[in-house]
Order: sequence, then C-alpha cells, then structure tokens
Amino acid sequence: MTALPPTTWTFAAVALGSNLGPRAEHLAAALSMLESSPQVRALRTSDWIETAPEGGPPGQGPFLNGAVVLETTLSPLRFLRLLQRCEARRGRDREREGPGGARTLDLDLLVHGAARLATPDLRLPHARMGRRRFVLEPLASLVPELVPPGWRSSVASTLALLPPSAPARVQLTGSGRGRGPGQSAPLTGSPGVSGNLLT
Repeated sequence: MTALPPTTWTFAAVALGSNLGPRAEHLAAALSMLESSPQVRALRTSDWIETAPEGGPPGQGPFLNGAVVLETTLSPLRFLRLLQRCEARRGRDREREGPGGARTLDLDLLVHGAARLATPDLRLPHARMGRRRFVLEPLASLVPELVPPGWRSSVASTLALLPPSAPARVQLTGSGRGRGPGQSAPLTGSPGVSGNLLT
C-alpha cells in the first residue's frame, strides 16, 4: 500500500475589517469559519482596533480592524477563494459596495508562505500593506519579526516608519472557539513557517 505524502502546512497572515452592521460579530464569525475549515489550523488573533476609513465614499462609519496568523494546506488562490466565501456568507456584495465602500466583512490575504504573486486576482505580499497602519499594527502584535517576501525590513520596523495615529483599542469578543490573542500554540518554528519569513 502506497503511503500518502505528508501534508504541507504553510504560514499565512490575513487582515480583517468591518464597518457595516454588527462589526465585532462579523469578525468573530470570520474566525469561526476559518477555524472550522480542515485546511486551516493554529489561529492566533490580534486585538481589534477601531480606525477611521481611509478613502472611499464619505459618510462611512469607522472600521474594526485586526489580524490573524495561521497555517493552511491550501494554495494562495484556493485560500483566497475560502476568504471570499467567508465574506459572502456575512453579506458582502463587492459589485454593490463599489470601490472603497462600506463592507460587512473584508478579508485580505497579506502573506502566504514565500509566495510572490502578481495576478489579476491576487498580489502577494499584499501590495498596500506596508503603507497601512491599520494593517501593520495588529499584524506586528502577532509576528513583529515577520519579513514578508521581497521586503527588506520586518513588519515592526516598517510600522515604526509610518506616521503615528491613535486608534481606539477594542477588547476581542469571542472567536467562537475561545482563542484570543496569543492563546493558541505559537506558529514560529512550526511546519510551514519558512525560515526566511521570520528573522
């Protein structure tokens, strides 16, 4: 009987945001949906922070933003599709919201292992993450020494170069699995976390 090949788990980082409807519920539901996937494990989540919307139509409400780091067996594009299904289940309609519009749930794939992609559907690392404090601050609270592929500095070092701001910090309210910041096993050194990603 031929042995099955070992499963390869790859490190990934995702930014979460919501500024429409019950924001904390949308974010918690996203974490629960990710945890329920057999292709995802070892979630660690940041605190939520409340930030003003950047760009887009005027009159939008503030965002709740956060980050999650995890491991997945899915390829970058398949993992992107999983994130998009999570968004749709929380009522996101990309065609109706328009560019920069309010959204129930926004899940951005920031990093997927050592992948460097530039396709119409996906760019890795995320093209704008290095300019967004509301992305880097939650991510740096989880993996400050992470150096995304193609970057010359860590997430924490890049964050330190951005203009300061004072986002309101909101206590994490239940992912549905009882995992708040740092409550799952550390990802550093676990399968799928490439040595050139964490210095």
